[in-house]
Amino acid sequence: MPMKPDLLLGQTLGFASDPFLTPVVEAAKHVRRGAVLIENGKVAEVGEADILRKAHPEANITDYGDALITAGFVDAHVHYPQTAIIASWGKQLIDWLNMYTFPEEIRFADPAVAAEISESYFDLALANGTTSMCSFCTIHPASVDAFFTEAQARGMRVAGGKTCMDRNAPEALRDTAKSAYDDSRALLEKWHGVARLTYAITPRFSPTSTPAQLEAMGALWSEHPDCLMQTHLSEQIPEIEWVRELFPEARDYLDTYERYGLIGKGALFGHAIHLTDREKDRLLESGSSLVHCPTSNTFIGSGLFDMEGLKSDGQIVGLATDTGGGSSFSMLRTMAAAYEVGQLRGAALHPAQLYWLATQGSAQAMGMGDKIGNLASGMEADLVVLDLASTPAIAQRERRANSFWESLFPTIMMGDDRAIREVWVGGQKV
Repeated sequence: MPMKPDLLLGQTLGFASDPFLTPVVEAAKHVRRGAVLIENGKVAEVGEADILRKAHPEANITDYGDALITAGFVDAHVHYPQTAIIASWGKQLIDWLNMYTFPEEIRFADPAVAAEISESYFDLALANGTTSMCSFCTIHPASVDAFFTEAQARGMRVAGGKTCMDRNAPEALRDTAKSAYDDSRALLEKWHGVARLTYAITPRFSPTSTPAQLEAMGALWSEHPDCLMQTHLSEQIPEIEWVRELFPEARDYLDTYERYGLIGKGALFGHAIHLTDREKDRLLESGSSLVHCPTSNTFIGSGLFDMEGLKSDGQIVGLATDTGGGSSFSMLRTMAAAYEVGQLRGAALHPAQLYWLATQGSAQAMGMGDKIGNLASGMEADLVVLDLASTPAIAQRERRANSFWESLFPTIMMGDDRAIREVWVGGQKV
């Protein structure tokens, strides 16, 4: 006997286009009393509640009242192994790695640690309405197995990969060019395309990979171009100077990846704050994606991402928590930080632009914009239901709102996991 469809009632928000490129009134589709029909794990229809109720009397109805139903959040740059060290005090990038990150990642040699932290990470992500992400793992294959095993058990669409480092890291966290290639290929063949899982080839960043390892990663990606490739780019000024010392022959930081084939469609470059004109031109020309990590960039003092300038140039940009260099698991808090960074650069991002970045923008950056990140017919039914009056402070501001965007903005700026009323993954309430 076929399963009855689910019909969710509430306010709905989806996107017809990018609100950075078209007027918000055309880009965003808000329905005050809307409905979402879910069948076979996908969004079958989105429309007016009264119309869809009449058309589908057989559906199981869940009425969320004034709550807002949207696509689940998509976090395009995460380090799940850093879950337990989030909000560690007082360091910038290189010291952060040496004092906090590397000691924690050494623990992942124990598969039990990887399993424990992956479970904790996914619990926290889902509690904050995040239904998809792209994560760095550690050098240990077991850390990748733990990540994908947990995601598959929860039915989630995720990407991730073994972090590769063969220099400038503790001996316990170093592999080689050959072992990085071999391990990554074996993990790719084991997990890529299984259920809703995507493999991401993952050199941590140029300073921790020799040219030989970067060449090996480029070769692997050329053999498996349907995978993603994720790394870091131009996060901090001292980092860029270090890259210049390590790669004196390179034209710039991006060139340390470009010369080994690590650029193009499917490449995700985290941070990308201090870019040269040449780098911007090549990133745009190649179809690479940039990922803005605002809570991380402010927390460890990296700088202010030029969202307005890069988006106006046509760059593909996603949004991310950068757990645990970022200071929150919440994409709401991440949107708020992106707004604050924009203000410091003289550009007040519209609530529609912020929400688009946290959903469809990140999905497009991960090459999954046709599957997740939008509330529209045919999309996979990964959804979040937001309470727009989740705390007394938010509720009193929301009551005075004169428009939908004024109702949503206080939740973007002050919301946290208390605003997450419900989460659906693959058409199932979780």
